Amino acid sequence: MRPVAVVGIGKTPFGAFAGRDLRSLTNEAIGKCLKDAGAAAGIVEAFYLGNFAGPSFMGQNHLAPYVASGAGIQGVPCTRFEAACASSGSAFFHAWMAVASGLYDAALVAGVEKMTSQPTPKVTEILAAAGDINGEIRAGATFPALFAMIARRHMHQYGTKREHLAAVAVKNHANGARNPDAHLRKIVTMEQALAGKPVADPLTVFDCSLISDGAAAVLLAPLDQAPRYSSKAVRILGIAQTSDTLALDEKQDITTFHAVARAGEKAYRMAGLRAADIDFAELHDCFTIAEIVASEDLGFCAKGEGGPFAASGATALTGSKPVNTSGGLKSKGHPVGATGVAQICDVALQLRGEAGERQLRKHSLGLAQNLGGSGATCVVTILGAAA
Repeated sequence: MRPVAVVGIGKTPFGAFAGRDLRSLTNEAIGKCLKDAGAAAGIVEAFYLGNFAGPSFMGQNHLAPYVASGAGIQGVPCTRFEAACASSGSAFFHAWMAVASGLYDAALVAGVEKMTSQPTPKVTEILAAAGDINGEIRAGATFPALFAMIARRHMHQYGTKREHLAAVAVKNHANGARNPDAHLRKIVTMEQALAGKPVADPLTVFDCSLISDGAAAVLLAPLDQAPRYSSKAVRILGIAQTSDTLALDEKQDITTFHAVARAGEKAYRMAGLRAADIDFAELHDCFTIAEIVASEDLGFCAKGEGGPFAASGATALTGSKPVNTSGGLKSKGHPVGATGVAQICDVALQLRGEAGERQLRKHSLGLAQNLGGSGATCVVTILGAAA
């Protein structure tokens, strides 16, 4: 397998865009990505699209060629990947495999979701279909309810407190307020986070990610060909995709995501790195408890200590292990099909020293963790400088 680099990145702002459809959003992100790489659409040899529920949200099927043709990409393989909230993370993983194996020299990956075209109850119903519809969903569970159970069990098992969950929200909103592309650029105090409107006990509205529209795109090429595109390329040092059961009742321990732990182990092994080597990370905080659990599963802190780890300031911009400098899904937004590739873009911005007010001083090694459902799919990617 040959080394692979991300040679171009592009994304739209995340938000609620009444006048946009998923094609226009994706085309904007692709256009920015190709411009960043100094490349034309004609060099793309394969197109990989991450999208969770375009047919349900927008009524449009056959999405990959539909989106690609709008961006001027024709005559190449165009494939859509669906893995719940890890849809574009999975698309990215498979594009990496194609380039690493020598099948293609230029693979374009995009992720998109247009969610605000449906009312909130319908969005909740569509998202719930990423769970076990014959079991927990038939019983009336939604994802806020499922992650509330994870949070409640984590509290029982490890003494995690509401203040720990709130600390994640406060920190991510502080970061998102500095991100010009974030959906909700709003500072939230600890008092506000603790007093938020209940959604599913113990989670409040400040513990839950946003219903968003948006798209992101990246261009992959062999590392030795990166100089022909850009001097700002970043290298994929390690990557892995793993899976687990959909239903919580089939998991041995709902306070850990086994897919995250396994993907992390594989990515660390490929990169020849340990958790302690990672400078910063973009973690999948669809709910605040998800960031806490992921920080444990990836080895950033010991099992059961994710809450105090977040509350200590260790994951803040000035902390020892900054997490979600973009604002995370909580503040940046969570157009589910776009999230995985957007995380790659945000890690790349830090590595390139282009993160603006959020720029870290120590930013040589970054990690992105993209979760699907309640832990049934996970993609972990470790990125570093191309040189």
